Amino acid sequence: MEPGGAARVAPQWAARALPQRLLLLQLLPLLLSRGLRVAAAASSSGAVAEDSSAMEELATEKEAEESHRQDSVSLLTFILLLTLTILTIWLFKHRRVRFLHETGLAMIYGLIVGVILRYGTPATSGHDKPLSCTQEDRVFNTLLVNVSGKFFEYTLKGEISPGKINSVEQNDMLRKVTFDPEVFFNILLPPIIFHAGYSLKKRHFFRNLGSILAYAFLGTAVSCFIIGNLMYGVVKLMKIVGQLSDKFYYTDCLFFGAIISATDPVTVLAIFNELHADVDLYALLFGESVLNDAVAIVLSSSIVAYQPAVLNTHAFDAAAFFKSVGIFLGIFSGSFTMGAVTGVVTALVTKFTKLHCFPLLETALFFLMSWSTFLLAEACGFTGVVAVLFCGITQAHYTYNNLSVESRSQTKQLFEVLHFLAENFIFSYMGLALFTFQKHVFSPIFIIGAFVAIFLGRAAHIYPLSFFLNLGRRHKIGWNFQHMMMFSGLRGAMAFALAIRDTASYARQMMFTTTLLIVFFTVWIIGGGTTPMLSWLNIRVGVDPDQDPPPNNDSFQVLQGDGPDSARGNRTKQESAWLFRLWYSFDHNYLKPILTHSGPPLTSTLPAWCGLLARCLTSPQVYDNQEPLREEDSDFILTEGDLTLTYGDGTVTANGSSGSHTASTSLEGGRRTKSSSEEVLDRDLGMGDQVSRWGTRLELPLEDNM
Repeated sequence: MEPGGAARVAPQWAARALPQRLLLLQLLPLLLSRGLRVAAAASSSGAVAEDSSAMEELATEKEAEESHRQDSVSLLTFILLLTLTILTIWLFKHRRVRFLHETGLAMIYGLIVGVILRYGTPATSGHDKPLSCTQEDRVFNTLLVNVSGKFFEYTLKGEISPGKINSVEQNDMLRKVTFDPEVFFNILLPPIIFHAGYSLKKRHFFRNLGSILAYAFLGTAVSCFIIGNLMYGVVKLMKIVGQLSDKFYYTDCLFFGAIISATDPVTVLAIFNELHADVDLYALLFGESVLNDAVAIVLSSSIVAYQPAVLNTHAFDAAAFFKSVGIFLGIFSGSFTMGAVTGVVTALVTKFTKLHCFPLLETALFFLMSWSTFLLAEACGFTGVVAVLFCGITQAHYTYNNLSVESRSQTKQLFEVLHFLAENFIFSYMGLALFTFQKHVFSPIFIIGAFVAIFLGRAAHIYPLSFFLNLGRRHKIGWNFQHMMMFSGLRGAMAFALAIRDTASYARQMMFTTTLLIVFFTVWIIGGGTTPMLSWLNIRVGVDPDQDPPPNNDSFQVLQGDGPDSARGNRTKQESAWLFRLWYSFDHNYLKPILTHSGPPLTSTLPAWCGLLARCLTSPQVYDNQEPLREEDSDFILTEGDLTLTYGDGTVTANGSSGSHTASTSLEGGRRTKSSSEEVLDRDLGMGDQVSRWGTRLELPLEDNM
């Protein structure tokens, strides 16, 4: 390069750069203005975003406020339904109308409101365009959706068939009045079941305990399998005629048989109570309905747990079958134990504390301990229905005696009110659900088959079991009683709660719809025909359910027979009597003194080397009064005052009093004597050879111990 080349290039570049600099100077104002506009636009965009966010928050708040308002309206609807039901019940009682029970009224009012909500309120929202997720092969319970950088959570509501995707009801009010099934199990069912156990007439219940257990356990199992097999035939028929649009397995049929076998003759029992029908018939029906609810729910859980090891999960597998039987026994026994233990713990707390000085705290603790039994059993994998039932029985037998007078009255009234409101709430919801439930599957063949199946299933366990039970009963279950029990097999709250708990599949939706219609029919038609049926079957009424019938020659007697035929004829009754004596002696001499303020002092029943423990566990009231207190509740199990010894024309009761003829079995107030049943019997009977020589007769007012 030449030495002067650089000098020559530089001026040339400067000459060319000068116009570019001038151009930049000219463009600078334009660029600045555009930059300002861009900045202004960015600032404006941020302001718009802020405004949009504020609008979204405002819309969310308005939506939450609207949702709260709809929740209030839905709850107000049910409260008004219950209020109207109560007023109508008063009118019916005032006019002595018995053709329709309060539960039937609640269902009718629920139906009316359901029609109004379904057809009288406009839709408030619509469907957006469905989004396809073809890459996923399973269903998610919760989805997080990213919409323009914002995440939204969506919860699974259930499957919608392709044919109904454009006709799904979008009325928000209908959604609000559709409750979560867990509400029924965790809130509404516990007071209903606990009240059944807490208000149990134990004297009549245990007098017919053998028959009640047979109807509740064997009868429910027989009914379940008969209904399940008949319904499986109906399902096969539906498949042949083309009325089955989805899968329906044999285990589904058995599950339906289990839930529909739960009887709830609340209408019949209410009429029995008003008319004072025969106490034994009342005890048989009430006891069966109380226990078979527990059996039905455990049986349904066992059927759901049936999982064969073979590829076909709905084929019969002996190992899986016996495993389900084991699950049934394990769940039932575990639930029973948990309920009894909770009742015992409550009894100990109320005995060894001075909560009776504060009735409000005492009642509150009693309520919470009783309700927690249900939740504790469910949390541990057992059945809360069974646990809370036996908790109620245990509380009534032990804890009730430790409560103050105010708490006794308050607990009885509290659970009676909760039972009344919860039961009528469920029946009102049944009427509402017929129109507001969005997954009904109506199948005329399945519905008709179900009515026939439950009729045959009821008959197949009432009549055969009654025949076999009468072989060992002195007081036979007459044909009129059997017909009334057959007629009184209503379905109610438990069947509905079990059916609505799972409505995800086609089969379960069909079961729910059919169960709803069966409950309607049995409550309205069968419940309304109870009074005419009592008259037609010549069942005696006007009997006080709290009193025993007068003693007669049909009383349950254990005789010292002279011949082998007499001994054979009374063998079963003797075994039952001594079994009762064994339990009664243990309960009266040990459990009652430990858990309550009644019974003999433990210092007189425990060995001498247990003196310190006996003095610690015995209630101070026993020593203060120098005799064990007799519980004031008239519903307790038979006590030693009910045992009567007869010597010719004279009688000696277990408390030492004597008189002519046989002592009546009425429950007297007052206090027990210090002598236990064994001491009285030993003193009055003496040795065994004296018993046979004197011809002593031991009478127990126990009519059935099978």
